[in-house]
Parts: sequence; C-alpha cells; structure tokens
Amino acid sequence: MGIVRVGGRGTSRRVAEKEEDNWAGAAYKKHQEAKKAKSADKYITVGRGTGKIKFGDISSTPTKSTKGLWVSSGRGTGRRKLS
Repeated sequence: MGIVRVGGRGTSRRVAEKEEDNWAGAAYKKHQEAKKAKSADKYITVGRGTGKIKFGDISSTPTKSTKGLWVSSGRGTGRRKLS
C-alpha cells in the first residue's frame, strides 16, 4: 500500500511505500535500543547543560501492562477501564 508524499511547497507529489511505525510500544523500544547500541560511546548533556553522561550508561526502563487501569475522558468527568 502506498502513501502520497508531498514536496516542494505542495507542487509535487509522489507515491511511496509506508515504512513500519516505530514511534510507540514495543517497536519503539526496539528502535531505542538499536539507537542506543549504535551510539553507546557518545555523550548526552544533562542538568541544564552542566553535566554529561554516556548514552550507553543509561539503563532501559521496564514497561508495564496497562490492563485493568482506569483512563479519564471528557475533561476528567468520565472514566473507563482498559481491558
């Protein structure tokens, strides 16, 4: 399935293949770990730019299931339970 990509201030269009989404969930976790492994010896600034730590030294956070949690809706007036 192709998607339309627009370029040049909307004057040109091309159909391209859709890449796999990697911005959320387990796919993002894999993408994040690959990026971390590739740049393990680079530094990241922390604390308003006053300190730096190695990218590879950052530990990964565990993900938890959201099953059974409540989510609010409608300006906080309603709620529903995730299944």
